[in-house]
Amino acid sequence: MKYIVGIDEVGRGPLAGPVTVGMVVCEAEFYKKLKCDKNLPPAGKDSKKLSPAQRQKYAKILKSLAEVSGVTFAMNSKMVRVTLDTEKFSYAVTHISNREIDRGGISKCIKKAIAIGFEKLKIRNLLKIVNCELKILLDGGLHAPAKFKNQKTIIKGDEKEKIIAWASILAKVSRDELMRRAGKKFSQYGFEIHKGYGTTRHRAAISAHGLSPLHRKSFCKNLTH
Repeated sequence: MKYIVGIDEVGRGPLAGPVTVGMVVCEAEFYKKLKCDKNLPPAGKDSKKLSPAQRQKYAKILKSLAEVSGVTFAMNSKMVRVTLDTEKFSYAVTHISNREIDRGGISKCIKKAIAIGFEKLKIRNLLKIVNCELKILLDGGLHAPAKFKNQKTIIKGDEKEKIIAWASILAKVSRDELMRRAGKKFSQYGFEIHKGYGTTRHRAAISAHGLSPLHRKSFCKNLTH
């Protein structure tokens, strides 16, 4: 089988919380069909260009495609019942904590998240053999481990290639949920609103309350003096 793998990250720049990498892998012929599915985001709609409600909706559809039991979805204006298994479509989302970011730096942590994501997909019966026919598409400056030879980094790939956009959506929804839960635990910071990014409100909260256990100390050096 030939597979397409899409990879994107979210959370590179926030002052708090993890950096998150999303990976979607799809059998190549099935990917061609999914790209025509009207229930999935149109071309150019990565996670940044969707509302929170839209991201949640599309993430639910994408997750359903990874279920073994099969799904019903619209294709070419017809409702089609498809029985899938984990050798057709799957995904992995990996979070690397703020503490690891402080220890090793953001770039190293993103590389680690990508490597862990491939291991997760192998466990799910995908990518069993490193040298199977893979086409790996990555957003921005991302790179897969060197052992994967057929990989391509695409500038603004989340806008140009749907499978990268799907990875972006799944990563964003997962990370946002973590930050919403963090907002309940550390209510003085408003994590549920800004998701750890350096908004005016967030910076003011750091000035008033100091750093929480979720903050990236290496990103906040100029805010704590």
